[in-house]
Order: sequence, then structure tokens, then C-alpha cells
Amino acid sequence: MKKFASSFNGYRKDEVNAFVKEVTKEYESMLNNLKSRDLKIKELEDELVKYQNIESTLNKALLVAEDAASQMKRLAKDESKSIIDDARRNASRIVNDALIKAQNLENDAEELRRKIIRFKRQFRTYVENELEAIENIGEKF
Repeated sequence: MKKFASSFNGYRKDEVNAFVKEVTKEYESMLNNLKSRDLKIKELEDELVKYQNIESTLNKALLVAEDAASQMKRLAKDESKSIIDDARRNASRIVNDALIKAQNLENDAEELRRKIIRFKRQFRTYVENELEAIENIGEKF
């Protein structure tokens, strides 16, 4: 706490005025600092909203991709069953052709499963990296 020298009429005016000036400077400095931090917080909040929108978009894209993959898988299985049923009703030549096509479809389905797993893994890594980047935003300041 600041102590002032006393004079005949109370405290010394020049010391009090200097102290008030110093307090005013400190106050203005702290106010400017708070304004600066408020501005930075607003910028970070805006950036967070941007990343949340990106995350939402990526989640929607992932759901669409998973739905398309499921539908393709279901269609591939339905088609292979249809081919097998047609082959059983026809001659052995058609049976052999249908078995070859079914094997190819199963290979395609397996390849598709591998691609989906790889896509999920890559996408999960991307999202985790983005989330980590978002988490690190606050740590920089």
C-alpha cells in the first residue's frame, strides 16, 4: 500500500496526483489487456465454431459413406444370390459362369470391406488430429 508524506494541509498533492496517475495507467493497461483477451477469445470461439462445422460435415459424410457401403454390400449380396438361383435353374455351363461371377463379387465385397475399414481408420485419424488441433488452440495462448 502506498504511503504519502503529510504536509501542513494534509497529504502532499504532487504525491497523490502522481499516485492517481500511476493507478490510472495501470487501470488503462489492464482494461486494454482485457479487451485484447476478449477479442482473442471471440476469435478462438469463431474458429471453434468453424471446426465444429467441419466436424459436423465430416460426420455427415462418414454416415453417407457408411450407408452407401452398406447399400452396396446388400446389393452385391442380393445380386450374387440372384445369380446363384438363376444358375441352379439352368444348365451346368451357366452354373459354372455364375459361380465365377459370385466369387468375383465376393472378392469385390471383401475389397470393399477392406477399403471401408481403411477409410474409417484414415477418417478417424483425421478427425482425431482435427480434435487435437482444436484442443491445442487454447494451449497456445
